[in-house]
Amino acid sequence: MSHLHTIALRISSFNHLTQLHSQIIQHSLHHDNYWLSLLITHCTRLSAPPIYAPVVLHSHVLKLGHQCDRYVRNAIMHMYAKYGPIDLARKVFDEMPERMVADWNSMISGYWRWGDEVEAGSLFTLMPERNVITWTAMVTGYSKSRDLVTARRYFDEMPEKNVVSWNAMLSGYSQNGFADEAIKLLDEMVVDGFQPDETTWVAVISACSDRGDANLANSLMSMLNERNVRLNYFVKTALIDMYAKCGNLEAARKIFEELGAFRNVVSWNSMISAYTSVGDLNSARELFDRVPCKDVVSWNSMIAGYAQNGQSTMAIELFKKMINSKDTKPDEVTMVSVISACAHLGALALGNWALNFINENQITLSISGYNSLIFMYSKCGSMKEAERVFHKMERKDVITFNTLITGFAAHGDGFAAIDLMRKMREHGLKPDRITYISVLTACSHAGLLEQGKKVFDSITTPDVDHYACMIDLLGRVGRLDEAKSLITRMPMVPHAGVYGSLLNAGRICKRIDIAEFAAGQLFKIEPENSGNYVLLSNMYASIGKWGDVERIRAKMELLGVKKTTGWSYVEFDGKLHKFIVGDKSHERSNDIYKLLRKLRIKMTKAGYVADKENVLRDVEEEEKEEMVGTHSEKLALCFALLVTDSGAIIRIVKNLRVCWDCHEAMKIISKLEGREIIVRDNNRFHCFNDGSCSCKDYWTAEMTANVLRMCNFALFLIDARGVKATTAGRPNVGKSTLLNAILQEDRVLVGPEAGLTRDSVDTTGWLKRTKSEEGASSLSIVQSRKNLMRIHVVALVLEGQEVGQKRYGSG
Repeated sequence: MSHLHTIALRISSFNHLTQLHSQIIQHSLHHDNYWLSLLITHCTRLSAPPIYAPVVLHSHVLKLGHQCDRYVRNAIMHMYAKYGPIDLARKVFDEMPERMVADWNSMISGYWRWGDEVEAGSLFTLMPERNVITWTAMVTGYSKSRDLVTARRYFDEMPEKNVVSWNAMLSGYSQNGFADEAIKLLDEMVVDGFQPDETTWVAVISACSDRGDANLANSLMSMLNERNVRLNYFVKTALIDMYAKCGNLEAARKIFEELGAFRNVVSWNSMISAYTSVGDLNSARELFDRVPCKDVVSWNSMIAGYAQNGQSTMAIELFKKMINSKDTKPDEVTMVSVISACAHLGALALGNWALNFINENQITLSISGYNSLIFMYSKCGSMKEAERVFHKMERKDVITFNTLITGFAAHGDGFAAIDLMRKMREHGLKPDRITYISVLTACSHAGLLEQGKKVFDSITTPDVDHYACMIDLLGRVGRLDEAKSLITRMPMVPHAGVYGSLLNAGRICKRIDIAEFAAGQLFKIEPENSGNYVLLSNMYASIGKWGDVERIRAKMELLGVKKTTGWSYVEFDGKLHKFIVGDKSHERSNDIYKLLRKLRIKMTKAGYVADKENVLRDVEEEEKEEMVGTHSEKLALCFALLVTDSGAIIRIVKNLRVCWDCHEAMKIISKLEGREIIVRDNNRFHCFNDGSCSCKDYWTAEMTANVLRMCNFALFLIDARGVKATTAGRPNVGKSTLLNAILQEDRVLVGPEAGLTRDSVDTTGWLKRTKSEEGASSLSIVQSRKNLMRIHVVALVLEGQEVGQKRYGSG
């Protein structure tokens, strides 16, 4: 008999339970109600018994005819209430000839466990006699349902309370982020004469942890010291978490070391998360490697730490190690971190591999999981897949819409972003600050000034980031003085993002005065950011101010500011192949440079001329061309052309903004090689296809300045795909006539090729509308103004005199 008791005490799995059942039958004890109730009771203590276990045990009871025994019946009901189906628990409950308070309590707790608030409340109302356990079950149930008002009402109406009751209400406040209410309730508890126990202190400490308030943490620690509270294992573990979340890693580590052999996986995980939250990945990994028995939270903490601190490759490598260990099964939290890591890398193949792992291992995704997939596809330049996931989701939240809107913004699809915000409202969701930032960014990338202004004006209280977006938009459409004026009218102190937008606008529009003003502010706000120095230095170099270039260099050297190394990579065969400018370290460098030389010859024949304006040294032209010709994105592209199948999409990730020269080269190569090339730089996506870019050549202002350095006159016809036709040279009768026709007349004749020469313009017969269309038959395209939807016509002359600018159609 003692042998059976030993087996019963050691039950930890359904197999052990089956073993106990066999022993009961062997000893002919299966007719003993005590042993049957013991068997069923131990089943309810298992963490995850097989889904069929309750039905099997109930069938055995019915077979032996013990269903009428009160203790056996109560054990069966409690078993169903815990593991389901809850309807069977209610059936057993209803069939009871007499019900004890414990039976009612088990049934009410069962309904709360399965989220049935209505039935729990109904039984509570019908219950003839209640005890403190009943009332506490209602407090706990409403607290877990986040209805703290109702929970508090039941708590206040309790005829009598015990420590467990107080702890239930305290835990409710703690778990729902009401730290102040938890501390206030602790004071009431002490005033009412109840002595807080370890559960009380753990609840209050946890509430302070979620606040992340160091002062509150110190006050609570003083309270513990004043009351001479014994800091046992559970309280110390909670304190580690509190100090970790409050940023006091020294105090957290001290308590952690004090625990010694009593440390559990929770305390290890708290310290790992604390170190990753401040970016100390080395200390986090050192602890992670020492954890004696890692659980899924241990792995998740370290993987998320890598993913959230720019170490995406390490996150994926650790995930692979987790899989190979086979000790712990990844869950949704794991996969969200892994997918996010793939997103930051722009590694679509790895992202699809992670998705296959989810499907093969039947990991259920919540809204958070699907949001991460939208994020991944958006960051990998696959918006069709991102939209597919979005439309597949049955439930969506604000983050779902924001993630897709941000994707549209990065791809320069302003209209899609605006439309999705409209659908978001129709869905019953209110746009938040992130929504507006993303939509304004989309308007900026697409040059939608009027739409952007409407969005900005609709924001009740714009914050500094919204102003930064609006300044960026004004700058991108050339309204730099208006952008600068808006900065002076901001109701808050501008941050680096505001002046960074203005600096970039000054770069695009070649306004050195604006650039110098913005850079001067940025040097004060973020003196360690090398990008600001480099951008201004490049502008000086482009106009030959080498003295100013050297001055900026000297300032960087004095402050110890290092220029960020530009790099680009492509994903191939499960690896990321990384390149820097002039890189010859790759195993296929010889092939890469051989192909690059061939492409340069083909591009030159197609009209490509290297843009050498931003080369920072006053060197020979051939040397400058070689320097821009070996930029990292060009090397990455050549490698991708070598290793991928003909016609396959090429995806390149670059850590800095893609330069103008590489932008033009990618356009030409996409047409020459018949490839779609997707480049993600630090600002947006550029999708090159058949000689054009998805950014719709939003480099036009920069290109205009390049042309105007060489001539007195430049004309650009720009449609949704980019430059339709250009002509440049000195003003003459032919061009003046064309200018008048474009700016004043009803008919516009558009030449099909970019870079038309002076002679071709003079001899094509572009005349006023008094000339019939047939008189211009040498042109391959003849369009009337009413058909020029979304075409911008821009005419400019030197010395800063704008002859005219007119926009036709809805564009």
